[in-house]
Formats: sequence, C-alpha cells, structure tokens
Amino acid sequence: MRKDMSKEVGITALKDKDFSEWYTQVVLKAKLADYAPVKGLMVLRPEGYSIWESLKATFDKKFANAGIRNGFLPVLIPESLLGKEKKHFEGFNPEVFWVTHSGTNKIGDRLALRPTSETLAYTMYSKWIQSWRDLPLKINFWNTALRAEIKATKPFLRTSEFLWQEGHTVHATSNEAQDEVLKILEIYKNTVEEELAIPVNIGRKSEKEKFVGAIYTDTIESVMPDGKALQMGTSHFLGQNFSKPFEVKFADKDNVEHYTWQTSWGVSWRLIGAMIMVHGDDQGLVLPPKVAPIQIVIVPIYKNDTEKKEIISKSEEIKHILEQKDIRVHIDVREEFSMGYKFNDWEMKGVPIRMELGPRDMKNNSIMLAKRYNAEKSNLNFEEIDIIPAILNDIQKMMLENAKTRADSMSRHISDYEEFKKEIENGGFFFAPWCESMDCEENIKKETGADIRVIPFNSEDESKKCMYCQKQSKIIPIFARGY
Repeated sequence: MRKDMSKEVGITALKDKDFSEWYTQVVLKAKLADYAPVKGLMVLRPEGYSIWESLKATFDKKFANAGIRNGFLPVLIPESLLGKEKKHFEGFNPEVFWVTHSGTNKIGDRLALRPTSETLAYTMYSKWIQSWRDLPLKINFWNTALRAEIKATKPFLRTSEFLWQEGHTVHATSNEAQDEVLKILEIYKNTVEEELAIPVNIGRKSEKEKFVGAIYTDTIESVMPDGKALQMGTSHFLGQNFSKPFEVKFADKDNVEHYTWQTSWGVSWRLIGAMIMVHGDDQGLVLPPKVAPIQIVIVPIYKNDTEKKEIISKSEEIKHILEQKDIRVHIDVREEFSMGYKFNDWEMKGVPIRMELGPRDMKNNSIMLAKRYNAEKSNLNFEEIDIIPAILNDIQKMMLENAKTRADSMSRHISDYEEFKKEIENGGFFFAPWCESMDCEENIKKETGADIRVIPFNSEDESKKCMYCQKQSKIIPIFARGY
C-alpha cells in the first residue's frame, strides 16, 4: 500500500535524487490528482482538471479553425465489431477490459470498454457517408479510454483509464488525408510548445513502433529530466485499412463508388505529466502562465484590523485591474495559516507570480512580486501594474527557452554502439545512424532497452554506418528509453 503523504508538509524528495518519488509527491501535494480505490485508476482534482480544460479550450479553437467539430461516442464496443479489423484489435487485446454481465445475467456478445474508438467511429461513418458531398468528414471526440495498466502505473503517465481526445477524419483522396496528418501534428507541436513550454521533436515512428492498423504514424516526442522519452501525441495515416473492412465508401461526381482515406490522432492527459516533470523543482510544481489555473496570487500581510481593511481593499483593487486584462487572480485571505506556510504552499502549487502586499509596501506605493520559475523578486509600483501581462508572457517564453536548453544538453549524436550502450544508462536522446533493418532495431531494444522514438523528418543520411551492424546507414533516428 502506498504511503499516505497527505500529512507531510512540502516536497520531501529531491528531483535529481529520487525522480519517481519526487514526481508522485508533486502530483499529490499540489492537489492535481489522487489515487482512486481501484488500482490503476486516478481521480483528477480541480487543480489538475483546470489545466486539462485550458488545453481543451486551445485545441477546440484550433480544431474548429481546421474545420473539425466535436462529437461523442459511447464507451462500450461489441466484441463482434472489434473483430472486423483483427490486426488492429489484436494490438489492444491484452489491455482490454470486458463487460460480461448485466446485473446477474450474462450478456450475449461481450462488450469492451473502449481502448480506442476506430472500430466504433467507422461503423458510424459508414452510415453517414454516401457521396463526395459528405466529405471530408472531420470529427474529434473528447472522452476516456480504458487499457489495463495494472503493474506499472503512474499518475498522468500510465493509468488504466485516461482522458484524451481522439480525432477521426475521412477524405476522398490519399493526399488530402496525408495533408491532414501533418496539419494535426503541427497543431500538437505548436500547442505543446506554446501552452506547456515543452520543446518537442517531430517526425515518424518506425514500422515496428507505428500505431497498429496505420500505414504510418507521425509523432511528437520529448525528453524528460530523468533522461526518458515521452510520446506527447501521435497522428496516423490509416489509408484504407479501416474503410475497406468497415465499408466506408462514397460515390464520386460520376457516381463511381470508392473507398475513403482516413486519419486518426490523439493526445492525452500525459501532457500534464510532462509539464510537471519538465518544469517542476524541489519546491514542487512550476506552472507555465498560459495553463495555470491561478496566474497570480496576492498575499495580504497585516498585523491589525486597520491594516487588514486597507491592504485587502488595495488587493481587491489590484485584482480587479488584472482581471480586466483577462488574468486569473486569487487573493489569499486564509487566517488559519502563517505567511511562511502560505508562501511555501503557493510555491508548491506552482503559481507563476506571487504578490505580497504589506504596510511597508503600501507606504512605498508598491507591491512585491516573486516569479515562481526563477525565484526572482522585485518591487513593482502600483502605477506599473499594466505591465503584468508582459511579465507573464516573458515568463512563458523563458520557460520554453530554458526547457529547450535542458533538452539540447540531453541530446547528442553517436555512432559507436559500445559507447551507446554505456551512455544510454545516463538517459537522453541519441541521434544514431541506422540501416532501417528491423532486426537491428529489435536487437538494440533487447540489449539496451532503448527503442526508436522518432525518425525526424528529412533525416535521411547514407554517409555513415549503421550503429549496430555497420552496414550503410539509411537514416538517423532518435533512440531513447521511454515511459
């Protein structure tokens, strides 16, 4: 049974000493999520759900601009339906939860709790698409997926149920579908970098690592501070692998019938886990301003009722000014905690800016401002409150630049396999020449635990020797151990 840390104040594990324990403590103590009574499941608390809502709002806006609309799918899928695309389903079969009874009565066809929605969505698409006038069809679904992760669970990163969005689009031509794959990949890349301040590498999965049922899979991958890779999002070109078994067809302008071309794509709440790992420190969470539920917390400091009235009044005035600029502000008026506790509490929760307002500040016509991401403190005159949005934008920008610098320091080119086997123990991204042989790929995985995370676009290179077999290389992918 996991140790109850709820009574311990502050983060007690060091990020660079016990990364796993540090991460878990941040999730629990910053009140982002908690463990559910069922092993492998997680309860998302308001602080965590607010970050997810922020990402959802950004994606919805970008999806809408790309002509994508939201829909809803049920969670139960008949086993007979899953069997229509056997190769695809076999990839998920070990992880599927099954519903076998309704009350005490056995049901006929077993029902799967949705591991992914291709089979269900395309059964419906075959009913909705008749002619070229119905294309393209682009729908995104915000829902949960369930995959049995019982042994190695970790909040946000690997749980048996998770929040995600999955998009499914249908097109008249192969080229149109493949263009959609890249458009979605760009949306993912830009959102992760601009909202979460996490740099990503983009490219294609190897044939071995692609999504089951896809022609190919494009991906965005990031390196975490512990040296492991995290898949941040994927966009798949499905070709006609699903349209044929599910009879997703359309009649063209000459009334000639064709099978459609399809894509699917998704990101999950593991994006929140990545944000925690990339930006957090020994004091706890560090939130990028764009997704922070509270961007600024004002902590009034006073000793008597007279000071309290004046300082809280000024705090509310500042809050009103900032809210007019669409900044999310909270005033901490808790009487039951000391100032030191409050400061540590807000640091642990990662609020981008803490403002302290006391009697001396009032006399100086200023407020003390503390930035969470670099612990920098400064005094700001009341007349300068208008520059706060620019300060938040600068914090967002600097957090991304700092993350890029750290990621670059953990990435290197390597061509000697013996050296690679030693260095992979320290983690990181390794750009290494590869002959494109699946045997080499599988042997590297077996011997080192590292796999091909992503083959960057335009990374073709025949000037080197394959790191493993020393035959002529074809490409330079990124190898790493992953979550």
